[in-house]
Amino acid sequence: MSTTRRRLLHAGAAAALALPAVAQPTRTLRFVPQANLTVLDPVFTTGGVTIEHGFLVFDTLYGTGADLVPRPQMAEGHTVSDDQRTWLIHLREGLRFHDGQPVRSVDCVASINRWSKRDGFGQAVAAAMDAIDAADDRTIRIHLKRPVGALLTAMSHSSSVPLFIMPERLAKTDPAAQITEMVGSGPFRFLTDEYVSGSFVAYARFDDYVPRTEPADWTAGGKRVFFDRVEWHVIPDPATVAAALQKGEVDGCEYLLPDLVPVLSKDSNLTVQPMNKYGLGSIMRFNVLQPPFDKVAVRRTVLSAVDQNDYMLAIVGTDPTLYRTCYAMFTCGLPGVEEVGAAAMKLPMDPAHARQALHDAGYAGERVVILNPTDYAFIRSQGLLTADLLGKLGMNADLQEMDWGTLLQRRASRASVEKGGWSIFHTGTHAPAMTNPAMNLYTRGLGLRGYAGWFDNPEMERLVDAWIAADTEAERQRLFLGVQRLAMLEAPIVPLGLWQPRSAFRRTITGMVPCTSTLFWNLRAA
Repeated sequence: MSTTRRRLLHAGAAAALALPAVAQPTRTLRFVPQANLTVLDPVFTTGGVTIEHGFLVFDTLYGTGADLVPRPQMAEGHTVSDDQRTWLIHLREGLRFHDGQPVRSVDCVASINRWSKRDGFGQAVAAAMDAIDAADDRTIRIHLKRPVGALLTAMSHSSSVPLFIMPERLAKTDPAAQITEMVGSGPFRFLTDEYVSGSFVAYARFDDYVPRTEPADWTAGGKRVFFDRVEWHVIPDPATVAAALQKGEVDGCEYLLPDLVPVLSKDSNLTVQPMNKYGLGSIMRFNVLQPPFDKVAVRRTVLSAVDQNDYMLAIVGTDPTLYRTCYAMFTCGLPGVEEVGAAAMKLPMDPAHARQALHDAGYAGERVVILNPTDYAFIRSQGLLTADLLGKLGMNADLQEMDWGTLLQRRASRASVEKGGWSIFHTGTHAPAMTNPAMNLYTRGLGLRGYAGWFDNPEMERLVDAWIAADTEAERQRLFLGVQRLAMLEAPIVPLGLWQPRSAFRRTITGMVPCTSTLFWNLRAA
């Protein structure tokens, strides 16, 4: 509890004895998240809904503004030695966890160690570290084997697995196991007793949270909270969500079904807006551990057969202005990204030629299990299209539908399809998640240490390490282009295009901070 708040409480004690207690109304924000929250540990999964939960409960050493530039968050600042190999990161004063304990540098060290085993970018940074320890209670000391210019970029990113700071006792949990006790230092406390997976999640404002003084900007700046509670109401049906918005039964929702955007945009009681300026990329992910996608020629054949326009129109409807094709493994429009896959992906598919190419690649009729979520409308449409496409190619497609939470659990399986494994799933990723070679978990070649699908490519990792170590922009761009070309050649994923999802709030809610995810600070009731 802050000293100022203690003084206010003590000053008001005498008045409380003399005056009758007056109940204050609880200000509650009711929200529909993108999907059900099944995994609570935001370092254990890359699921977007879990990451958003993470930003409510936990805080980060550094945040990122809309310009993608890292900024101090829990950190007060840092100093770097002349040889760029020793970093001292200083914590702000007054930081506390939800259990009342102070945030110490040992908590941050343990959190960095656990994060660096789960996040691809973190793994690359850890490989360049000689040591990390606590110089004192408020100073984190990092010794590097070599200069790492991208260190702050790694620590500040809000995609894949952000660096959330946890108490040391939780951060020492085996990275392969989930933490279940939600004790962070973020602006909200997780209300464990009210959590009902598949239905309801609740958070309460953390009164001892000390925001920064700067304006809120994505995950950086002052995270000021104006609601006592945030409630997540899990509603899988998009039409039901739209009706609840119009009736005022909920205050906001994360993803509107594109078909409903024109109608809801005309409702004077609602604000419908893009989530961010960069858009969302849709992706088909292969499991390269299991046949048939252990064969790169099979993956290339499917990639060349995909028509991105089909996938995008299935999401946004009939208006081609609401999406763009992007024949690249990184986000088109971001610096340094080239559409190196245009030659392979723009040609119309010839089914007979594709079937012959699959035969020549060694496809032997193996069952292709497509995991498809029933409660994620825009992803579900992708699975349906892929099942149809593979059928046209003569592949033995098996579409298996389930809720998103079950899919997240299922995709962790490395078993064969006969033993509950999988071949393909689809997902969406916000553009900044594919900003650079180290951050793009879909193209990293980390094998069993990497993202579900387990693409293994030592040459890719050599290029990533060289990019991290490069000391000129020209060299970084040369290596970045090499990564893009190798990723398209190896095809660990199929890029399906870019589109702009819309979120909606009642007009009584103001202060939205556009970001890659929905953020719950700065929001207030008009």
